[in-house]
Amino acid sequence: MSEGRCMKCKKQVEIKDAKKVKSKKGKEYIRGVCPKCGTTVCTFKLD
Repeated sequence: MSEGRCMKCKKQVEIKDAKKVKSKKGKEYIRGVCPKCGTTVCTFKLD
């Protein structure tokens, strides 16, 4: 899976329920949920 930085926990976390999403400018990124606090986590690093 992918990792992203949770701004609420202030730590690198494994993204839960990760999905590839396309931004308005056409760049793909991964969006999901932090497993600890439930906050949305995003990363532009694609695996």
